[in-house]
Amino acid sequence: MAHSSAQGVRPTGGRWGLVVAAVLVQLALGAVYAWSVFNQPLQEQFGWSKTQVVLPFTVAIGTIFIGSLIGGRIQDRRGPRPVALGGGILYGVGNILASLTSSSDQLWLLIVTYGVVGGIGLGAVYITPIAMLSKWFPDRRGLITGIAVAGFGFGAVIVAPVAKALLSGTADKTSVFLPLGIAYLIAVLLGASTFRNPPPGYHVPGFTPKTGGRAVAGTRVYTLGEALRTRQWYLLTAILTLNVTCGIALISQASDAAQTIAGVSAATAATLVGILGLFNGAGRVAWAWLSDRVGRMTAFIGMLVLQAICFFILPHAAAFAVFAVLAAVVYLSYGGGFGTMPATAADYFGTPNAGAVYGAMIVAWSIGGVVGPLITSALFEASGNYTLPFTVIAIIALVALVLPPITKLPTTPSGPRPHNEVTGP
Repeated sequence: MAHSSAQGVRPTGGRWGLVVAAVLVQLALGAVYAWSVFNQPLQEQFGWSKTQVVLPFTVAIGTIFIGSLIGGRIQDRRGPRPVALGGGILYGVGNILASLTSSSDQLWLLIVTYGVVGGIGLGAVYITPIAMLSKWFPDRRGLITGIAVAGFGFGAVIVAPVAKALLSGTADKTSVFLPLGIAYLIAVLLGASTFRNPPPGYHVPGFTPKTGGRAVAGTRVYTLGEALRTRQWYLLTAILTLNVTCGIALISQASDAAQTIAGVSAATAATLVGILGLFNGAGRVAWAWLSDRVGRMTAFIGMLVLQAICFFILPHAAAFAVFAVLAAVVYLSYGGGFGTMPATAADYFGTPNAGAVYGAMIVAWSIGGVVGPLITSALFEASGNYTLPFTVIAIIALVALVLPPITKLPTTPSGPRPHNEVTGP
């Protein structure tokens, strides 16, 4: 691209348009975080238990890893567009087929369609804009990956009240998955159709990678196999796993917990779920931006400390305003993990194989997404309130604090390789 400047063509031209497309796609994917709005309606219609009713959501999060791992590896070879389009079709169709669930003995159908098919599609799409934009924005890696996933957090802001309105207007609660699935499909296909990697030789004029300061990137590019042979990959994955476990424990129960602890109506709780999505999205940008300045591991320490404090207090927050503030902080910190970790992985392992390396790291989302909701729902059913489950989650956040201080950049005894090279279409 060196000749482009001479011809008056900006090497970075069009990259902000890709950010807009990425946010559109992530808005559709982030609808999964509005699941707690479905909990009580599905329980009332089908007689499912609290543990049963969160299974489709839990399986969706649990299978995201499959899509992100496969999609990430394909993206590094074929580019982001085919992966995002294919994953978008799976995600939309999975939601559409979920509307076929019609009886209490068809929980398996909701799990397979919404959970497995939709979850795998979600994972494939989710990883593509993150890896793509980290290549387009080496000069703003933390901020831009935060923005790239902010739409995911904001998705529930739109979908929660829409889903609540649709649910209140029909006795067949699963029928609402049909119009929602069609809307998701259209949004993802529109945004993903513009996805592309930078051309070979791409660079940002005037940008030089940092060699000092708080957020310092490594100098070596790792393949997935090489990254998996470092202890840092496992430490980063463990940090993300525990951060996800804590935050999603509340997300999976946000509506129910607001009604049980603060005594608000289902309508008010659904509104809160939508508003909390703003904090999920904002946390992805704010913490990622902050991590550029204070350091990635310092940022993760902050997220975990805040979640521990909030979970200790939440079961006793009978005042709705207090409950809402504490929940907002948890959502901020949960979103912050997803905003900061892509930039962290790129710092540690480089960007050319970011799709595969961070795609594999999304196993943290799947593990945490299964463990958090199951711990919370099982302990609630055992104790009859949220004191025990939320206290256990607070302890998990405190235990996780041992990891960031010991997670250093990997050493490169074999010598450096170019960190910001771009390969592939």
